[in-house]
Amino acid sequence: MSADLSSFSCPRCSREVMEVYYGPCVSCRGELIALFATSGRTDVVVEEYEPKMNVTPNAVALKDD
Repeated sequence: MSADLSSFSCPRCSREVMEVYYGPCVSCRGELIALFATSGRTDVVVEEYEPKMNVTPNAVALKDD
């Protein structure tokens, strides 16, 4: 596993870290999650679709057999 780790300086705090992927270090990621985390919206109300008055029905849909 240690063969997959790379050494680089954290782009946020400039500390030398050993990580698999380039980006903020573990402590910076924790700070960013705490700073920008939201609970999300759970009360989304979607109205029923109602076509505009200038929309005409499809001619095939109106065809009688």
